[in-house]
Amino acid sequence: MSKTYETVIGLEVHVELNTKTKIFCGCSTAFGGDVNTHTCPVCTGMPGSLPVLNKAVVEKAMAVGIATNCKITQNCKFDRKNYFYPDNPQNYQISQLYYPICRDGYVEIEVDGRKKQVRIHEIHMEEDAGKLVHDPVTDSSLVDFNRSGVPLIEIVSEPDMRSAEEVIAYLDKLRLIIQYLGASDCKLNEGSMRADVNLSVREVGASEFGTRTEMKNLNSFKAIARAIENEKERQIDLIESGEQVVQETRRWDDTKEYSYAMRSKEDAQDYRYFPDPDLVPIIIGDDWLADVKKRQPELRDEKRIRYKEEYDIPEYDIDIITNSKRMADIFEAAIAEGAAPKKVSNWLMVETMRLMKETDTEADDLAFDAKHLAKLIDMVDKKEINGTVAKEVFEEIFKNNAEPAAYVEAHGLKTVNDTGALTETIEKIVAANPKSVEDYKSGKEKAIGFLVGQTMKEMKGKADPGEVNRILKEILSK
Repeated sequence: MSKTYETVIGLEVHVELNTKTKIFCGCSTAFGGDVNTHTCPVCTGMPGSLPVLNKAVVEKAMAVGIATNCKITQNCKFDRKNYFYPDNPQNYQISQLYYPICRDGYVEIEVDGRKKQVRIHEIHMEEDAGKLVHDPVTDSSLVDFNRSGVPLIEIVSEPDMRSAEEVIAYLDKLRLIIQYLGASDCKLNEGSMRADVNLSVREVGASEFGTRTEMKNLNSFKAIARAIENEKERQIDLIESGEQVVQETRRWDDTKEYSYAMRSKEDAQDYRYFPDPDLVPIIIGDDWLADVKKRQPELRDEKRIRYKEEYDIPEYDIDIITNSKRMADIFEAAIAEGAAPKKVSNWLMVETMRLMKETDTEADDLAFDAKHLAKLIDMVDKKEINGTVAKEVFEEIFKNNAEPAAYVEAHGLKTVNDTGALTETIEKIVAANPKSVEDYKSGKEKAIGFLVGQTMKEMKGKADPGEVNRILKEILSK
């Protein structure tokens, strides 16, 4: 009888906080920039330089902890994690081991209709390392310290996840919480959110965990799912063949869909942690904590409930709109400008989603102003433009954030409301198409569609189709 195995997964999620300056110095945290230009003696580890803590980092870490149901450690401190690597200029990383800022939290996920809590062991603050740039031509590596000292939080889960689907649900929940808090953009492709997967397998029913491995270099949800499935099968194959799973750190190559060993997995004692002598403890008073709690925004779960109660839009629309803070902000801002919720939702769910797909744009990168969408809806409501023209105008709003009234005026797209001119055009179309007129009068209702189309073509799309229909039927009934 073959054995049945289950996967046991815990995650270490690193998130770059979007403060303007680094955690211990005044250098810019902006993504990109020429190599080694966002640097100073502190973040390049020069002897004698001293770190000064950025208060905004502490507040953003607290906000994430509160949103993930953690206890805030009101007396916490920094420690030195010692290791030697070319992108680590000080030969140690300032982190938190003994007293992390947040502990004992959880987030609730839902997979296949089943809800589950994933416990968070801790969240700690630390500084990021630099970046090695490998040059295949010279077969050498160069180091860029722009990222060195960028503030990170590391969110360490308990080993509560049992499948790739649960892992993705957990990561997506964290991503949305942090984006709604405005603490990070959480872009995996830019490295502002990174996940290391700790995975082991065991026989179903066993109480002891198996030997775990850690997988790195996972920069998309799809890569994470593939890596989990691959590592699960690799470990099961080893166990089935009588071999031992080795505790090690592995690097995932998503192109080859293969992982390989990097080094044996370190334990805390390997890093020789000790309290950082250059940084004083952080005392988080009750008033400071209360102030951060008071500033917590409405998160996605709360927003979904409110949308359902306040706006007459389908639950499917609510799920899509709230799945991006940017799209939710556009939705609410357009309503604040006076647009009807259902009409805003329709534009977001149909034309916006179509153009996002065509231009390969993520919802978080939508660049148009909500007031331009609200103005477009108002122009359609007032019959200043028809639906066909509105789609053309919206494409310009989506791509270039065009002001709709100005664009319509500049391109002569306003609906022709001169009934006399419209009647004259329709009479010409009727006179030029006796066969269609005869078909309509003999009961073929669809024949009027051709006449409407010909009229719209003659009017260059600037007529109100409803008005064209009304005048046509009036003329044909004579």
